[in-house]
Amino acid sequence: MSSTPSGSGVPPRFVVVGIGADGWRGLGDAARDELRDARVIYGATRQLALLDEVEHELTGTREAWRSPMSAHLAEVLEIASDQIHILASGDPMFHGVGASIVGRVGADQVRVYPAVSSACLACARLGWDLATVRIVSAVTADPEVVLTEATDGGRLLVLSRDDTTPAAISELLAQNGFGDSTMTVLEQLGGPDERIRSSAVDSWAYSPVDPLNIVAVDCVGPRRSRTPGRDDDTYDHDGQITKSPIRAITVAALEPAGPQLLWDIGSGSGSVAIEWLRADDRGRAIAFEQNAERAQRLTSNARRHGVGHRLSLRGAAPEALSDAQSPDAVFIGGGLDEKVLNAAWNALRPSGRIVANAVTVENQEILVRWHAEHGGTLRRLSVETVAPLGTMTTWRPALPIVQWAATRDDPAHEAGPKA
Repeated sequence: MSSTPSGSGVPPRFVVVGIGADGWRGLGDAARDELRDARVIYGATRQLALLDEVEHELTGTREAWRSPMSAHLAEVLEIASDQIHILASGDPMFHGVGASIVGRVGADQVRVYPAVSSACLACARLGWDLATVRIVSAVTADPEVVLTEATDGGRLLVLSRDDTTPAAISELLAQNGFGDSTMTVLEQLGGPDERIRSSAVDSWAYSPVDPLNIVAVDCVGPRRSRTPGRDDDTYDHDGQITKSPIRAITVAALEPAGPQLLWDIGSGSGSVAIEWLRADDRGRAIAFEQNAERAQRLTSNARRHGVGHRLSLRGAAPEALSDAQSPDAVFIGGGLDEKVLNAAWNALRPSGRIVANAVTVENQEILVRWHAEHGGTLRRLSVETVAPLGTMTTWRPALPIVQWAATRDDPAHEAGPKA
């Protein structure tokens, strides 16, 4: 029985079948028929073993993924001439291989049979409302990704990479003030070897853990918001940092939304890029920083804030801009000059946003000219903070900043004025 894409009489090249820890008995009739008629079935060794009990019903061969699985999958997608079947864990379109395959070959080439996801099963066991739970994946990201969502009163599900993930998450949460949280590890959900264990994060000591696990965290600890403008002390920096109030305005002006790419030019501590990434977990950023010590510092900051897997690092602008992927948004916080502005403006995608901050009069004059040429918004931002003055207090003003923000509506727009 060969399934066909909706509205098409042509069988799909790839059929992806989600399978849970309960194996064959958890599959629907349509998924079983697909596997019975499959010419070849690819999957992880663990997944293929779930079919051992019915191997007499299967007519095709079974092929285990080589390591690295991503490279083997790419090879199969490239050379497949006849229809092939691929096993996936749970729901293949939920942080799964199904989404990767569709992204490579297109939805019209793929038919997917989903099983119940591990997140659904975990919430069913815990009595949690899945609609109110935040889900993060540590399968391809570092465990620090949990810190993007950890906040007092929040409930998290963390998709684990392997048996080391729960201990790593426990350590990270404890180090960041969430030691009183309850952590539950759910192993082999839906299968005969299902096991669920809970404890406070501070006292987590269960070992070993099955590699097939998902981690649930009922958070108790500090409130951590995605709203930009986090305290400057949460970043390691040498003074080259966009201060908290200006950063909040800057990130808002950049309008993070969806799977966009940000260029952060003259990144310094990386605080703007990091808070852009925290604002929307679908975004990516490239930080351009020429100082090696600052580059190392911003990479560490990104990991500490749970977004290191979505930030890449390049060298100095404008040289390093030339072969970088075109951005949807650009922030220029350091190294501002006409050459950098021209390069960034010309690289910006249609309808992309650019925001530049200037402290010196010379750079502020550049932004005044660009505003006259391209429109947008020009603001002068000044912040004063209470500070001691002898035995009393007074207002201490920070250096005023001129900020230019604009949208590139016309992809054929000429570059800005030359100095």
